[in-house]
Amino acid sequence: MRNLTKTNNPYGDDKDFSGCSIFGMMNLEGNLFSSDKIVKAITNMHDRGNGQGGGFAVYGIYPTFKDYYAFHIMYLSRHAKEKTDKTLAAYFNIIYDEEMQTKPANVSNPPLVWRYFVQPRKIRPKGKLIEDYVLETVMKINTEIKNSFIFSSGKNMGVFKGVGFPEDVADFFCLEDYKGYLWTSHGRFPTNTQGWWGGAHPFNILDWTVVHNGELSSYGINKRYLEMYGYKCTMQTDTEVLAYAVDLLMRKQNLPINIVTRILAAPLWNEIDLMKPKEQEMLRTLRQTYSSLLMNGPFSVIIAHHGEMIGLTDRIKLRPLVAGTKADILYLSSEEAAVRLVSPKLDKFWSPRGGEPVIGKLTNPLLFAESSILEENRT
Repeated sequence: MRNLTKTNNPYGDDKDFSGCSIFGMMNLEGNLFSSDKIVKAITNMHDRGNGQGGGFAVYGIYPTFKDYYAFHIMYLSRHAKEKTDKTLAAYFNIIYDEEMQTKPANVSNPPLVWRYFVQPRKIRPKGKLIEDYVLETVMKINTEIKNSFIFSSGKNMGVFKGVGFPEDVADFFCLEDYKGYLWTSHGRFPTNTQGWWGGAHPFNILDWTVVHNGELSSYGINKRYLEMYGYKCTMQTDTEVLAYAVDLLMRKQNLPINIVTRILAAPLWNEIDLMKPKEQEMLRTLRQTYSSLLMNGPFSVIIAHHGEMIGLTDRIKLRPLVAGTKADILYLSSEEAAVRLVSPKLDKFWSPRGGEPVIGKLTNPLLFAESSILEENRT
């Protein structure tokens, strides 16, 4: 934990509530770009972190292997890798695997990190969707194999995270060698859980990723609700439930994002009472049906998957989030200064209201081809 002094903590609090930084960039035309601006922007918010976690999610980085699931796995022992290799071989065809490219950087106790491109075996339980088969295998490895953690499991995308400041994590994973059309990033200031490699952001399942600034007091009930649907929270931090909730609502239940945001950041009851009757009925139904997925507490998040980047804050906006556009780029950030640093002259800049999402979508529908909701995956 960062030392609290009279300068950075003038009121003598024993806990810093303002920490964590989030930043996202998306080219709405689907054009690939390098990591330099995203790293520069998140580095500008250095003081919002304490070096206990940083990370990035990138979409469009594996075009050669775009038809296969890309697993990024961290190992804390060689024995864990041996057991995981056997499990993966039992559930998937391993197309290619390698130790991930890294270099010396200012990160803490890096684990062994390995990359696999895999294809689910054709012999699997009858009627089970491919995505659910992959999800269940990821959960199995993360809960049953000690010292083995799958921290990225989507197609043509990847998560890179660890213990260090974001710019150090970028150096460690050689992110200057990657290009994507959508990047999100996070600088962590853990307040309730320890800083460790698996607990850094982004959190991922399939191609869904979440970076989060805030604190979910509803974690316990959110976790229990998600466990009824087979999700297993193993990364020891509240943010993990956000990634699984989005997967449940948007992929499994096929709800549109404007409904999902009303579940996660539902309007207050007294606000609902002032709405038109039809809207009242819908929102009351959502709150009653999904009361256990309401995210209580302060938060701002950037949710991403193939073809879409979404910014959202809690309903009374206890954590900051700003948005801006320049030509075909959408920016989401904890601070305006980070956006202006990489794009000084924006076409549009605004501060979204609490609970109101900012949604960026690819303008070319053909680029949705790698989305996890492909019709072929439903056969």
